[in-house]
Amino acid sequence: MLVELQGQIERVTFFSEDTGFVVAQLKVRGQKHLVTIIGHLLAPKAGEGLRLKGEWSLHPKYGEQFKFTEHETMTPATASGMKKYLSSGFIKGIGPVMAQRIVQKFGGQTFDIIETGIERLAEVEGIGPKRRQMIQRAWEEQKQIREVMLFLQTHNISTAYAAKIFKQYGHQAVTVMQENPYQLAADIFGIGFLTADRIAMKLGFEKETPARLEAGILHTLKNVSNEGHVFFPYRPLLEKAREILAVEEQLIVQALSRLAFRQEVVVEESLDQDQRPVYLSGFYLAETNAAKRLKALMQAQQQLPFIEPAKALAWVQERLGLTLAPQQADAVTMSLRHKVLLITGGPGTGKTTIINAILKIWERLGVNVMMAAPTGRAAKRMSEVTGWEAKTIHRLLQYSQQKGGFQVSEGKTLPCDLLIIDEASMIDVVLLHHLLKATPRGATLILVGDANQLPSVGPGNVFRDLIASGTIPLVELTEIFRQAQESLIIVNAHRINRGQLPQWKAEPDKLADFFFLEQEEPQEVLHLVLELVKERIPKRFGFDPVEDIQVLTPMHRGVVGAGMLNQTLQRELNPDGPGLDRGGRMFKVNDKVMQIRNNYDKDVFNGDIGRISRIDQEMQELTIIFENREVIYDFGELDEIVLAYAISVHKSQGSEYPAVVLPMVTQHYLLLQRNLIYTAVTRGKKLVVIVGAKKALAMAIHNDKTKKRHSRLGARLAAG
Repeated sequence: MLVELQGQIERVTFFSEDTGFVVAQLKVRGQKHLVTIIGHLLAPKAGEGLRLKGEWSLHPKYGEQFKFTEHETMTPATASGMKKYLSSGFIKGIGPVMAQRIVQKFGGQTFDIIETGIERLAEVEGIGPKRRQMIQRAWEEQKQIREVMLFLQTHNISTAYAAKIFKQYGHQAVTVMQENPYQLAADIFGIGFLTADRIAMKLGFEKETPARLEAGILHTLKNVSNEGHVFFPYRPLLEKAREILAVEEQLIVQALSRLAFRQEVVVEESLDQDQRPVYLSGFYLAETNAAKRLKALMQAQQQLPFIEPAKALAWVQERLGLTLAPQQADAVTMSLRHKVLLITGGPGTGKTTIINAILKIWERLGVNVMMAAPTGRAAKRMSEVTGWEAKTIHRLLQYSQQKGGFQVSEGKTLPCDLLIIDEASMIDVVLLHHLLKATPRGATLILVGDANQLPSVGPGNVFRDLIASGTIPLVELTEIFRQAQESLIIVNAHRINRGQLPQWKAEPDKLADFFFLEQEEPQEVLHLVLELVKERIPKRFGFDPVEDIQVLTPMHRGVVGAGMLNQTLQRELNPDGPGLDRGGRMFKVNDKVMQIRNNYDKDVFNGDIGRISRIDQEMQELTIIFENREVIYDFGELDEIVLAYAISVHKSQGSEYPAVVLPMVTQHYLLLQRNLIYTAVTRGKKLVVIVGAKKALAMAIHNDKTKKRHSRLGARLAAG
């Protein structure tokens, strides 16, 4: 028989946004001790009244609990309940201090005042017109979000998405979900097709619904683009889509035809019908236009003042006070003869010296020079080593969310005669397309990079495709200079690139910069990484554990994946201070964090690393400092950031760190590839420590079969 219990939530011990499962402490009138309640609730808040039906149980560890199966929420009726409710941080603009003032002023009328007489909040010290509007807006939003949550909960769907859905659609949120839940996957970051499909199925949508089939195909193409493919072959695409959609193939063929008719996808003709390339239309446009613009750029007239390359070379060597190696000299003279030039080479091969020599000559010619790189860190490093201003490509092209895209483009191209792009291996096909649209026809374009690094995170294998096309002038730097040979990091990067095991010291030594510490068991590797970051490296080399040392890992999951490493390192390196729990992820002041998607409004980009400087519960805002610049995040935007004590090797591209620690275990075997280890090692400026199994290291170095990316950029260039 069910027992009834009534009381007020004193505190929420645990709440899962995904399932609604809650553990809370209930204050029951007439009872001295708080009662532990467990069950499922809709966004429980301290101060909220509950009428519950359930039964008592005895947990062997936690003692007596009330497990409820039915509930009814009640607005707090007492002043103390209202104060606790308002203090719980769900109304932007009201924190504990302001909640105390409001309830002290209005007592039991508090909620009626907020609901129907909001202007009276002006009677409370510290509440001006701006804060009053904020509180009113937040109060109304919470009511609307609660409606969305109720709709989701009614259909047994996770309520974790409610705030995002409301933010996107406002009062139309429930209507959109009822009419086409697949729209959620297209519009909202963090809600993919599978989540939208679960919502649709629970709302009674049929498997054969056209909107579902089309969304499933688009989801499949987006998935393969996340793996680096610009297109996917027709037959394998149908098979992948069928795995997800579980319907007859003919229905998928028809859905694909509809998408092609609406020009959401492009199916390119091919002699082999099963291998026809299928593109998302944006990627097709980017690839075809990039190839056309590159050809046009190479064929355009050189607009430099007349200069004899040999004389320029002699002059610049005298100015720099050095003699350029033959490959370097070739690169400098070719920059004066060709409209597009590719320069590739590993660490220590003199790429920076070449850039500096080219800059000196072009500066002497009195023409406009611009420099950029795909990431903020790479651009900053470019500025430091050349003394010239360098920007990220996005900033150079003036991306604006409000104005709808890149503001520097065809019709308003870059005011430059020479454009040098560093870390070109990171450029994906879409960014290349926009870069070429902004490059004036008369300019010279020089792309500098390391073709042996991992390809871009985005779709395409641009730098390698350009090299492989054989149509663009290329300088390959292979000579390692004497001063660079003194660094084991550089020597070993080249050994790894040749398929050879690195040389190392068995124990950290101030005179060496590359070490391998052997440890087989993942749990022991984790402990050793922690010891190195927290104690051994700072003590011996003087590096700051958070600012200077970056842990890189091949995987996100597992004992030494980014997830577990971040939890462990956060606990050890930043144990104290105020924190914020968002769906089981804890953020604290001073935490090292990384942005994981491009946010043009905030001017922060995928891979940018910063430190949390402030968490404001009252304003529901978190402040992060990126490169001495404060960026404010609303609590609802925190799925854009993750802890960054440990990051994936892919996310480290374009960055350098004073010290790199790289755990490697055989459990990572699916991702152990030569270019991944090469990329990780070349991120370390002064120290690289690999911790793990020799077998895992050998597996990676001997595996040079990089995963093929479907792209036709090289073929389009080679086609003439």
